[in-house]
Amino acid sequence: MTNYKLNMPERLGVMGLLPKETNYVTLKILNNVRKKLAPSEEEKKEYEIKLNPDGTLKSWNPEKAVKETTIEIGETGVEFVKEALRKLSDENKLTNQHLSLYEKFIDSAPEEKKEE
Repeated sequence: MTNYKLNMPERLGVMGLLPKETNYVTLKILNNVRKKLAPSEEEKKEYEIKLNPDGTLKSWNPEKAVKETTIEIGETGVEFVKEALRKLSDENKLTNQHLSLYEKFIDSAPEEKKEE
């Protein structure tokens, strides 16, 4: 497990990088990662998150959304995020939205947490 300090836009950005289709075992792992990244009811209120009728993100308070939260992500989830970011970079498709994620997942080495 690896700990990442991510703000709300980064958390939602990571969720967007995770594949939607894969095998059963990986899908279960990735759904667990998505649950960790998704905003809680308290965070929805705190960050003033508004959703569209279809459940997609409409807006949030950008001044409050910069607060970082430590999110623990397992090896499989981290590898999918790294793979997606590397692919975007190789295809020259990285945007400013991806920059901080690339720096946190590719350029830096977060603190490893030993599994107990």
